[in-house]
Formats: sequence, C-alpha cells, structure tokens
Amino acid sequence: MQPTCSAQEFVDSHIKPGRMVLFMKPTCPYCRRAEELLCQYPFKRDSLVIVDITVTRNTEKIQDYFQQLTGARTVPRIFIGKECIGGCSELQEMDRSGELMVRLIEMGALTP
Repeated sequence: MQPTCSAQEFVDSHIKPGRMVLFMKPTCPYCRRAEELLCQYPFKRDSLVIVDITVTRNTEKIQDYFQQLTGARTVPRIFIGKECIGGCSELQEMDRSGELMVRLIEMGALTP
C-alpha cells in the first residue's frame, strides 16, 4: 500500500460486487476461524479476498473507517459484495443456516 492511500481508499478498493472480502489481523483468533471457514468453500479465483490490515501503517484508521462504514471497528469485518455481513459469529451463523452457500452461489463466487 502506498503511504498516500487513505484508510477509506484502502478498504473501498477491496469491496466490489461479486467478491467476498475478509478484513483481518493474523493474531486474531476470530479472524483465523473466519478464514478457515471460508477456505472450505470452493471459491473461483479472485472471488474471495483476504486482506491483512496489519500490513498497512493505518490499522487504527482502517478500524475507525470500519466503525463509520459498518457500525463496528472490530475484525474480522466481512463483506459479501458491498454489504458488510458482520464478523465471525455472523459468518458462522450464515454458514450453519445455509444462507452463506445460497448467497455465494447467487453471486457466482463458487466453482461448480
């Protein structure tokens, strides 16, 4: 990431229709759990993007922007397309209920 890139530009550059994005920190157990769950799905290339926010010098500003954008500054922050679905618990619930699979199929993110 270039130092001139703002936290908002950094986050917004990853959130796109047809893509699932997991913003995470490698030291966070909830982030690792969310990543493990998502990696069990057969995503098409570039349909799942995992972004380690600690590679930037803007971790605090990125989390402040999450607060503004989603109402929470915690990680993981998980997006399906442009919609934030929440964090690890919400992801696990969507997986359990089958809603996650349905949404990913509708989005065309999975390999047949």
